This record gives sequence, structure tokens and C-alpha cells, in this order.
Amino acid sequence: MFFNAKITSIVSITLVLVLLGLTILTLFLGNRLSDYVKENVSFSVILEHNVTDAQIAETRKRLDDMPFVKSSRFIGKEEAKELLIQDLGEDPEELLGFNPAPDCIEIFLKSEYANTDSLAKVSEIIKAETNIDDLLYQQEVIELINNNLSKITAILLILSVVLLFISFTLISNTIRLSIYAKRFLIHTMNLVGAVDAFIRKPFVKEHMIMGIIAGLLADGIILGILYYFGMEYADLRSILTVNDITLLFGTVIVLGIIITGTATVVSVNHYLKMDPDSLYYV
Repeated sequence: MFFNAKITSIVSITLVLVLLGLTILTLFLGNRLSDYVKENVSFSVILEHNVTDAQIAETRKRLDDMPFVKSSRFIGKEEAKELLIQDLGEDPEELLGFNPAPDCIEIFLKSEYANTDSLAKVSEIIKAETNIDDLLYQQEVIELINNNLSKITAILLILSVVLLFISFTLISNTIRLSIYAKRFLIHTMNLVGAVDAFIRKPFVKEHMIMGIIAGLLADGIILGILYYFGMEYADLRSILTVNDITLLFGTVIVLGIIITGTATVVSVNHYLKMDPDSLYYV
């Protein structure tokens, strides 16, 4: 019976930690997805007319060396013209008699610089470079992306805090039921003169070990979920890093230890402070 009660408690704690871990995973995914979206917004650095290949190579190297640039690629006039044809539906060279598309370098910024405040400074720095005529980007789109991502992050943070509270409550109730069966043992130890810390210690140790086991089981379940979705959606593997997954697994185990330890202390203290006659009626 005692062994079955332990198994039931571990299973209950594991399920709560899985739910909590998935919420944290969603928060990580939201953060990484935010970086992914920002780093895939392109900016067109328009080069001056009649620049030579050597000047283009030199300019691109200078851009790549800038701390805010993640990557770049050169788009020649002909490729730029093809892009215009796709957008306009007709060849602008046939209408104008010449190719209006300039040579340009498409750059992608690091996520921390892809926001409205930083873009103004980035634009000034790039425009000050030689052989560069202008920097073009869709400011309204950037602002819309940043605003939406900020809202999503705020919602995920609130959800995480709420779920952490719910998780603590559920695990606390599970542990309280486990300790309820031993309330008379706690009272007996109190009668023979054992101090509160001595009484609490074995209960805290036992449930913290259960928290570690539940955390490991929860990590195994989350790993299985990640593996499944990683097979279905290959992009997921490029968004989440190994460090993210390691941090997630460690966080789940640590939360399992902290929540079970804290809940045990609260539950044992509840019975330590209870009037002996009341133990028969709870």
C-alpha cells in the first residue's frame, strides 16, 4: 500500500511537471521564434552606380564585419531586375529602355538590433559607408513584428507564472495527502521531544527524491514529445538549440525539487501546529 501511494504521488507530480515543462518549452520557443523571425527580415543596401566588383567585395566585407550584421548576400542588377518582374508582373527594362534595378547587398541583422530604436542608428552607420547610396527596409513591417512578438512574449510569461502557481498547488495537495497518513507519526515524534527540524527532515528528503524522479520522468516524456515534433517539423530542430533543451530539462528537475521540498515543509508544519485532538477530525 505504501509503495503504491509513492508511485501514485510520483505519477501525479510527473504529470504536473510535464505540463509545467511544456509551458517553459513554449516560452523558449517563443523567444527563439522571435529571434528567428527578426533575423530573417532582409534589408537592402543600395550600392552607388558604376561600382566595381572589387569595391562591391570590399563593401560587403565591411558590412559583414559590423557587429550588428549576421549575414549578407550580393544581388546583382540582373537578379534584382528578375525580382522586380516578379513583383510588377512586367519587365521594367522594356518600358524604360534601361535596367532601373541597382546592385545591392541584402543584409540580415542580429535579432537584438532588429528593432525600431536600433534601426535608426544602424541606418546612419551604413549610409555613412563609401559606395553605399541608401538602406531600404519596411519600417512598418518591422514595428508590426516587434509589437506582435512583445505581446506574445508577455502572454507566455503570464501563463508561465499562473501555471507555476497551479503546479505548486496541485503538487502541494498531492504531498499533503501523502503526509496526512503519517500525521499521527508526526504527533508521536513531537510528543517524545523531537524538534520540528528533525521531524521535517526525513519527509523533505523523501519528497525531494520523489521530485527528482518525477523531474527525470517528465524530462523523458518531454524529450519524446520533442523527438516526435522534430520528426514532423524539421524547422523545430533549427529553432531550439541544445543549450535550450539542456536548460529546460535542468529547470524541470530543479522545479521538481523546489516545489516538492517547499510543499512538504508547508504540509508538515500544518500538522506540527495542529491541536492533537484535531488530528482525528481532519
